[in-house]
This record gives sequence, C-alpha cells and structure tokens, in this order.
Amino acid sequence: MQSIDQFLPALQTPFKAVITMHQKPDGDAMGSALGLYHFLQSLGHEVTVISPTNWANFLDWMPGCSEVIDFEQSRHHALDIIQKAEVLFCLDFNVLHRTKHMEQPLTEATCIKILIDHHQQPQEEAFTYGISDTSKSSTCEMVYDFILSSGYSDRLNVAMAECLYTGLMTDTGSFRFPATTASVHRMAAHLKETGMNHTQVHESIYDSFLENRLRFIGHALLNRMEVLYEYNTSLMYITRADLQKFDIKTGDTEGLVNYLLTIQGIKLGAIVIDRDEERKWSFRSKGDFDVNTFARKHFEGGGHKNAAGGRSSESLETTVKQFKEIIKAYHNQLQ
Repeated sequence: MQSIDQFLPALQTPFKAVITMHQKPDGDAMGSALGLYHFLQSLGHEVTVISPTNWANFLDWMPGCSEVIDFEQSRHHALDIIQKAEVLFCLDFNVLHRTKHMEQPLTEATCIKILIDHHQQPQEEAFTYGISDTSKSSTCEMVYDFILSSGYSDRLNVAMAECLYTGLMTDTGSFRFPATTASVHRMAAHLKETGMNHTQVHESIYDSFLENRLRFIGHALLNRMEVLYEYNTSLMYITRADLQKFDIKTGDTEGLVNYLLTIQGIKLGAIVIDRDEERKWSFRSKGDFDVNTFARKHFEGGGHKNAAGGRSSESLETTVKQFKEIIKAYHNQLQ
C-alpha cells in the first residue's frame, strides 16, 4: 500500500468512483463516505456510495444518504457499478471481511483501491494507496485531512460539513473520548464556519428515536445488566426475544454499551447481542485496559484501545459464561 499522497494528482482527471464502508455503518462510516462523496462530486467525478448492509434510520437525514445503495437489497446493480469503477475508496474498516458479502467482489476488483481508516492492523496488501492512522479520532477527521491536502479545500460546503461533523461527533462520544485532540476542535470550528447547524446535526443523531427504544434501554438496564465489581466490569446481554419484543432495528442498540461505563469504578463495559447467526460483542474501557487486544484474542474482533467489537458462534448463554471465565485472568489489569 502506497501513501495516499501519491494518488492526489489523479483528482485532476474525472474518474468513476465507488465509496464503501463497513457493514451496519455508524455515524463515522456513513459520514466519512458521504463527506467524500460530496467532495469528489464537486470535482466532477462520477461517484456512487454502496453500503454492505442497511443502516440506522437516524442517519437517513444526511445529505446524499437517499442515494446510497444497499448491497444486500440491490446486489446485481451494485456489482455492476463495482465492476465498472476505476477507483474504489474503502472507509472506516481495516480488513475486507468487515464488508460482509461485499468482501469477494471487493477482493476481485482490479481497479485502484484506496484505504482511509483509523483501526489497528490494516490489511495493507489489499489496497493500492491508503492511510491508516490509529491516532485519529475518526475516519471523518481523516477524510477532512484528505480534502485539505488535496488542494481543493475551498470546495468544503455545508453538505460536506454536516456529514463529516456527524462522524467526528459520534466517534469522539460528543468530544469526550481520549482521541479528542486540539486538532479535532479546530476541525469542528472549520466545519462550523461553513454555516453548518451543529445543534441540528446533534438532534438528528441523538434525539430522533422512537418511544420503544427508550423502553428497551430501560428493560436492558433493569433486567439484562450484571456488575462484576471484583473485576471492575459491567456486562449486558440482549436476547433475540428482547429485540423482537421492542421491535429493535439497526442502530437502536448504538451507544448502549457506553451506559455500562457510567457506573463508578467500572473500567470495562461489555455487551453481547443475540443477532442472526452470531452473537455480537461490543467492548468499551477506561484508562489503559486494551479492548482491541482483548477482542482479538478472545472474540475474533478488534478495533481501538478503548473501543472494540467481537463475535461468537456459541449460544448466548455459552458466550456469556466464557466471558465471565476469561475476565478472571484480567483481574490485576482491571484494578
């Protein structure tokens, strides 16, 4: 994988581009994809955004979101576009298998492939150009840097700003996580100067849920949370019946794991959700406990030092029991 800077001269000549991101895209994945989409369009390129799966309803307001193709819903159309692409941008994922059923067509694509991502241990051999920087707060911050370094920063407009601010805000936990640097705040200020309404963006993301989600959160906190004080750990498990009872959609469980870290003294929060054919884990930590390493070692996952995901093919009951056994070996690290 060569430096992304070597690709910059190619921006001067129109090309057909596809932008994609990880499955079940969150605010940073969709925000970075749509931010880059608007930027490339402003330069005269033919651009299509393809998501590997559906996404949360609270992202639908974003400029350009109505044009995004759902690979699972429009597979043949999406495959045709990928095959005709000259440049393929891969955002907010480090390995191709995070694109689910898009992994094979992305692997087989012979066009230029560009990675822009902030997760650890990228699959560098899969990409022509790219940048992987784990110190960055978000992929949206990296797309913003790409725009600045391109020499076309004057193209930055409200639509781009709204998309990029979304990912910046969500991946920093509303500017409170450790990766929130002075550069992050300078970026937010620059985006604000375009005329972007940051209050509206925040409300669209965090204040647009249905009543059933709030009742679901109450149920989860009351009936599905365990606190393992000996290990300064809080655990939550969500059954398939819970998801059905409260009609939980994609994105409705977003941020639920963060509640676990609000308990005084808790250094590790873990939530497992019984979805589809797998159990999905989310891990959050405070301080020096590295959940990226933890998730990679025990749950086929990874991510960042203080935020990671994983999965298990075991039953919900079994994977919860496994977690409780595994955590015993980390007693000293969690004190």
